[in-house]
Amino acid sequence: MSIAVSDLVAWSKSHEGKKLIRFTAASGITTAVSLSTILLVYGFHIISGIYTATLFGNVVAIVPSYYLTRMWAWGKRGRSHWRKEVLPYWLMSFAGIAFSLLGATWVKGIVHAYDLDHTIDTLLVAGMNLASFAVFWVLKILLFNRIFHTHPLDELDEHLREEEEMQGAAEPA
Repeated sequence: MSIAVSDLVAWSKSHEGKKLIRFTAASGITTAVSLSTILLVYGFHIISGIYTATLFGNVVAIVPSYYLTRMWAWGKRGRSHWRKEVLPYWLMSFAGIAFSLLGATWVKGIVHAYDLDHTIDTLLVAGMNLASFAVFWVLKILLFNRIFHTHPLDELDEHLREEEEMQGAAEPA
């Protein structure tokens, strides 16, 4: 099965394509936040525990992740719906963190079994965190697409309201 470049370009301009690209970009940004935090706090011995550094790095990334995903990837504005958006997002995020902590358990065994340089230990901790995020990424996109799904008519109404506001602002008073 081959996919033509023109088909890929057309898909990237579709609503679903744009949403997936934005979600991927948001995930990339928040993964970079998490990894940077872990590399900083564990690498520079600010937090010496593997579990604590992994937990801290991932919790730091949750807030920008939520807002980037909600506003940028899914185009949701206004107040968040606690039960339909916030709670499922945080539960899924904490499930991902729990999975990262399982990976940290495996890395901790390696770190304690071998006398490796702290730089290698740090790269193992950050690398396992990255691998954990990769496993959860597909599951998260499927779930978040349901959580932040907007009805096509709601999207059309929102688009029309924005156009009316823009036209009203452009007209002289």
